[in-house]
Amino acid sequence: MIQLNNLHKYYGSGEQRLHVLKGIDLHIREGELVAIMGSSGSGKSTLLNILGLLDSQDEGRYTLAGTPMERLKEKQAARLRNQLIGFVFQSFNLLPFKNALENVALPLYYQGMSRRARNDQAREYLDMVGLSDRATHMPNELSGGQKQRVAIARALVTRPKVILADEPTGALDSVTTGEVMSLLHEIHGRGNTLVIVTHEPEIAAQTQRRIILRDGLVVPESESQTESVPEGVK
Repeated sequence: MIQLNNLHKYYGSGEQRLHVLKGIDLHIREGELVAIMGSSGSGKSTLLNILGLLDSQDEGRYTLAGTPMERLKEKQAARLRNQLIGFVFQSFNLLPFKNALENVALPLYYQGMSRRARNDQAREYLDMVGLSDRATHMPNELSGGQKQRVAIARALVTRPKVILADEPTGALDSVTTGEVMSLLHEIHGRGNTLVIVTHEPEIAAQTQRRIILRDGLVVPESESQTESVPEGVK
């Protein structure tokens, strides 16, 4: 599903040029549930941005669902993001002036779907995350866990190939974290490829595989079995 070969990313120029990703080789299979971990400065945020087509590599090859992600213009990248990728963020990123149903339906608007069709599909996904009775509630009327469920429904509504979750439980208490992780496991059980960026070892332990970044490189699997990321480090 995701194939990275010798991926490099630089920021800045001249003497100030910063080499952030230093030759990432990575394969995430279709239907896999993986965690990406790493301390501050390891490159995991940059990697997530490239996986989500929010940024592009300077060298190397990124293939998503069999299609090379190279030399994309912004309109092409936006279209592919909308078709192939669902995002879940720590801060939820819900529009405060739209209710739960409208937030979930928003990606379908950009696909050109009619209002009735997108609202019907949004209701289906709100029901799937257990929030059909909150469809008309505004974000400020929802708890943190409910906001994250709305965000997950929004990520799923376009039926993407890959779900990218950036610290999806970082703003939640332990009970709500358990509920959200149960939902993510249910989504994975439906066949979705799910990539979770997290600094929490207990979250990573619930995935099938950990990918640990250190200084812009993937830690070899033999080392990652024993390496841990200090709790609270992002």
